[in-house]
Amino acid sequence: MNILEIQNLKKYFDKIRAVDDIFLNVEKGEIFGFLGPNGAGKTTTIRCLLNFLKPDSGVIKIFGLDSQKDSTQIKEKVGYLSGDVKLYDSWTANDHISFLESIRKKKSICQNLAKKLNLNPQIKFKALSSGNRQKLGLVLALGFEPELLIMDEPTLGLDPLLQNRIYIILEDLRKRGTTIFLSSHNLAEVDRICDRVGIIKDGKLVATESIQGLKEKRMHVVEVQFSGIFNKADFYLDNLEIRQELPDGLIIGARGDINPLIRRLGQYNLKDLKISHATLEEIFLEYY
Repeated sequence: MNILEIQNLKKYFDKIRAVDDIFLNVEKGEIFGFLGPNGAGKTTTIRCLLNFLKPDSGVIKIFGLDSQKDSTQIKEKVGYLSGDVKLYDSWTANDHISFLESIRKKKSICQNLAKKLNLNPQIKFKALSSGNRQKLGLVLALGFEPELLIMDEPTLGLDPLLQNRIYIILEDLRKRGTTIFLSSHNLAEVDRICDRVGIIKDGKLVATESIQGLKEKRMHVVEVQFSGIFNKADFYLDNLEIRQELPDGLIIGARGDINPLIRRLGQYNLKDLKISHATLEEIFLEYY
């Protein structure tokens, strides 16, 4: 069952095609990572999802409802974290929590989350550090255990220990049925918690992959040291890239079938050979 469906989504700002004909589905209970560098169209897409921006064309359905016509109904079941948390300067975390609980007319788990994240709920927002502002944004987004959680750079400004704590909280929410859509350019984060990813470039969705499928893209890094003289030209093949020359060898990036490279290497006496899978970051950069 799809919780989120995007079809033919376009949003232009004059000549800038911020979002250009995106099609995307997110299934119930999955953590979906929306990847791309700054300016790729991630935040604009999220603002269209939440009806903060009106698309130029396309259809967005959340819980099977129209994102524009049924925006109020949808927001009752959605938690949202902005990429730039801005709240009431003179309010404390307690003030923000009480305000949201009064609107939603139900108790939240915000106080419990604040304790887990070591957030002092009595300090005014204007006095909080950037990291603590991020914590408060997370507390408010997660506090009502939403059916859909939409987050823009969720661990921005947090130290590694707190990042890991957030990942544990998100995985716990997912186990209880929450679907999570997060925008990020933190590849370690995406690798850690996401089931699938969409990669956006210049407003276009260039790939949608499972994390496992992304890792299994047939890409290898080969470091070879030769026992004697070798001819570098033997390794100018279509699927190979010589990344670095060593005093007695090469570091080669290999895409696709690795056997032609192995056959070429078999023509030489080797001192050492190391073959490893490309990292998620290296795979990601192939799209750019």
